[in-house]
Amino acid sequence: MTGFEFPLALFLLANLVVALLAAARGPTAADRMLMALLFGSTGAGILVLLAHAGAGHELVDVALVLALLAAITGIAFAGRAWHAPEIPHAREKTDDGESE
Repeated sequence: MTGFEFPLALFLLANLVVALLAAARGPTAADRMLMALLFGSTGAGILVLLAHAGAGHELVDVALVLALLAAITGIAFAGRAWHAPEIPHAREKTDDGESE
């Protein structure tokens, strides 16, 4: 323990407060999702720092679960938000093979 864990954890917590304000004003769902991913990764970092400072190794397990949930949430959002573009058909063929 070097003594820098608590100041770093407070700095990361301040970043989360700023991200919370930005998420509330985010113009799109994608902006809000990026803030949610920031919460997951920064929250995991805070928990690992606190675990290293002596608060207990159980916090590392919680941090891993939080990071995993953030990753799964991001993947689910990407799967629902981005769809393959539809290719318009220029002409449709009739049963006798001629174009309309």
